[in-house]
Amino acid sequence: MRFLLLSGLGPANLNSPYLEGSLFTADPSDAAREMLRRAGSPDLDLGRLAFTQHGREYALLRPRAATTPHLTTVTLLSILENSGHGFERLDLADVWEGRAKAPTGDIDVVLLSTTYIWNGPILGSAVRWVRENLPGTPIVTGGQFTNLKFMAAMRDFPEILAVVRGDGEIALPKTLDALAGRGELSAVPNLVWRDGENIRINPVEYVDIDDFPSPQVLGHQSIVPYESMRGCPFDCKFCSFPAASPKWRFKTAEKIRADWLSYAERNGADVISAMDSTFTIPPTRLRRLLEILPGSGVPRWEGFSRANTLNSADVVAGLRASHCFQLHIGFESMNDGTLKRMSKRVSVKQNRRAVELLSQSGLSYYGLFIVGYPGEDPEMFQDTQDYLLREYSGHYALSKFSITDETMPLWQDREELQIVAEDPTDPASPWSHIGMDSAQAAQLQKETLDKVRLTNDKTVLSLWQHDYQHWLMPRHDHSANIAVEKCLERMAMAPVDCPDLDEGAAVIRDNLHRLRDFGVEVAAPGRQLSCEPV
Repeated sequence: MRFLLLSGLGPANLNSPYLEGSLFTADPSDAAREMLRRAGSPDLDLGRLAFTQHGREYALLRPRAATTPHLTTVTLLSILENSGHGFERLDLADVWEGRAKAPTGDIDVVLLSTTYIWNGPILGSAVRWVRENLPGTPIVTGGQFTNLKFMAAMRDFPEILAVVRGDGEIALPKTLDALAGRGELSAVPNLVWRDGENIRINPVEYVDIDDFPSPQVLGHQSIVPYESMRGCPFDCKFCSFPAASPKWRFKTAEKIRADWLSYAERNGADVISAMDSTFTIPPTRLRRLLEILPGSGVPRWEGFSRANTLNSADVVAGLRASHCFQLHIGFESMNDGTLKRMSKRVSVKQNRRAVELLSQSGLSYYGLFIVGYPGEDPEMFQDTQDYLLREYSGHYALSKFSITDETMPLWQDREELQIVAEDPTDPASPWSHIGMDSAQAAQLQKETLDKVRLTNDKTVLSLWQHDYQHWLMPRHDHSANIAVEKCLERMAMAPVDCPDLDEGAAVIRDNLHRLRDFGVEVAAPGRQLSCEPV
């Protein structure tokens, strides 16, 4: 039999409307061009900003040499390679964009990952592509969405023959064997399957992820995604992930070290991206990692952390010594009442302490905040806005709260907080609660982003950087890079921030002058700039 794997990210739009009209866009407005003319730089192109290092001229905005592969795809490819079955693979991004073409030859079964699918209509788009391009071909799904919605998925889409729930390392190969006539679907753990007119639900079994071999990465891969745990010991009410993987399991520090060294040796990995919701737990494992990773030769790594884990200068120093270069921290709010509503199990004091320690450490970090969580009113959010304006330093993101799933634990508070959502499965759908509605949250989000950009010199919005190498000037320290990005941000957003053309021109001139203090100049026309890693 021959299988087709459909996997990849969901149909998200990475182009934020917040940057429209700025110099970050490919086609600046007429007003932006006039501002540049009045600033004395009519032909300014951000891509021509450059600095010199060891006698070589580098573009400041160097495109990323590599992106992080999808963890789910890496895992599935490893399982399929070891299964002994022939398969093809298509990226779901091509399906969403209308570029996907069915492979030539017969495809017996489509394997559809729903990890980055969040509602029925999106699942329907993928099923429709199969229906139109591979008519009559049955589908086996797995991943986050159908872990939770397997009965609805099989009810609504008769093309779905089976759903693999939970761990797929054993269940998926056994499913493929059974479909190929070498076994029975009734004997496959974690499988929900059609038996004529009936739907059978097989018992769930869990893989020992510390004992089971980690995914094999194929070929050279400079950035390797990594999963060190499944499930989550926390119960944040805005997250339905634990419901899809209810048993929390994690790999030992020794397993992690061995895996990372193997990826460096076999695949040339120089960065490990730990994709777990919280890599820095449990505390006993973190302490062991900080003992055995320094001096071990593991690649640089990044991961997600809770704020209360970053509770001492020794921990932060240990992370740096262990080759950690970047952390993503979900602070969410700077109001204790909102944090309690979220069941976040951290305090404002712990959030503030983590930022203080990180800002002094030289580590790169991204703080994640939310506006409009159920129960939060504008006065409560003011604590978060004030903190971002006056105290926070480093990269940050501020997201408008959205409801993505009717199984999110926050629905337990529906009556108390008067939570109403027009469509609980659509993140863009309007919502309201006792504190505010989605329109007010969107207004507060934009107001905060604007104010922080214009008033806080130490804080940069994480939005436009994902296309470029990090750091922009890696030979400089954290504070210098934040300052450079701040100049870029203010200069590029001047056409949006300044209705007065002369005022905007002055902002552009001033920030070009500040960039020169860091050795950044506009390169002469025709001069070749290096875009290689510095």
